[in-house]
Amino acid sequence: MLSRRRFLAGAVAGLVPMLLAACAAATRTLSPRASASPAPTAASTTPAIVSAAPSATAGGPSLRAKIAQMLVVGFRGLTPDEAAPTLREIADLGLGGVVLFGVDQPTGGPRNVASPRQLTALVGALGDAATLAPLLVTIDQEGGRVARLGPGHGFPPSGRSAAELGRINDPDLTRAEARATAEVLNAAGITLNLAPVVDLAINPENPIIAGIERSYGANPAVVIAHATAVIEAHHQVGLRCALKHFPGHGSSAGDTHLGVVDVTDRWSETELEPFAALVDGGLADAILTAHVFNARLDPDHPATLSRSTITGILRDRIGFDGAVLSDDLQMGAIRDAVGYDEAVALAIEAGVDLLLIANQIAYEEDVVPRTIELIEGLVRSGRLGEARIDESWRRILALKGAR
Repeated sequence: MLSRRRFLAGAVAGLVPMLLAACAAATRTLSPRASASPAPTAASTTPAIVSAAPSATAGGPSLRAKIAQMLVVGFRGLTPDEAAPTLREIADLGLGGVVLFGVDQPTGGPRNVASPRQLTALVGALGDAATLAPLLVTIDQEGGRVARLGPGHGFPPSGRSAAELGRINDPDLTRAEARATAEVLNAAGITLNLAPVVDLAINPENPIIAGIERSYGANPAVVIAHATAVIEAHHQVGLRCALKHFPGHGSSAGDTHLGVVDVTDRWSETELEPFAALVDGGLADAILTAHVFNARLDPDHPATLSRSTITGILRDRIGFDGAVLSDDLQMGAIRDAVGYDEAVALAIEAGVDLLLIANQIAYEEDVVPRTIELIEGLVRSGRLGEARIDESWRRILALKGAR
């Protein structure tokens, strides 16, 4: 166990340097509550491929294939040729998901998006490479300032920010804007929007939530109403949503991209209300975690790595049995504090099903095979049980509509 003092000290130091045999057509099929419904669909050195194709054995897919389904990874490339290493990881290893970005953060150049036609072709090729289960294609398209698709790439404007919609407080307007967003994503073949944000804007000076207008407000009822409108609009066109950031990031005073954010003295139970209400209403397709540290919930680990928070509160208390995604495991609040390998282990132990690796803060070409080997080693060593991997496999198939 990592003490709070060691966790905080490690972060500060770091700051100073996804049934089987789905046909190819099904790989681009996802809908909120149906197993077969009509929704869509710069390479340098190639990472080493650690195993042969993850085809199912007589008893089902291999352990390694199920582990590969747990990864949602950022990649470089505007065309299928440029993204060839990722296509091979999808086809040969069973990589379960990708996350799309407009800009490559390490270089400042283009990443995955140039135009609607280009993006549709890229996403279509990625989806066609999947055989074990449909590919999860994710993006952060919240509206306002957090939008990967916009006029610069030939897409419509991203719409009003959550904060502006919350101030207007007309859920019908929010629903209309969300429907327009969902139709754009659907046309591109994207299947999971990493939205809406259901954090409460408790701290108006929060630099990563309230500060850039990502929250509908501080009133849980307002946040629930607008999040409901967003989710229902996405469901109408066959997309799923991921609520974020559990158990609440709106009271924080810092940015978890940069390092440890301690909300022990600011966080309140009220921040759980939007998550609980949306789970209770059957509207939570997936939930994305926060990297915030709260000693009152777990004296040793931030939420993403905390079994008492993810399993104890989200699963056992709130009753959510869907897929849990981590926030990016390369962010400073996690990686600099415990190291990548330990973060992967702790996240799965905590109850996380999908490990998000944005490949933005750092770009690692071998992160997919290396992480598969890491998790397989954790199972072989006995630290993780294969039954735990099977739990995630079940939830991932349900999220993908491939039960």
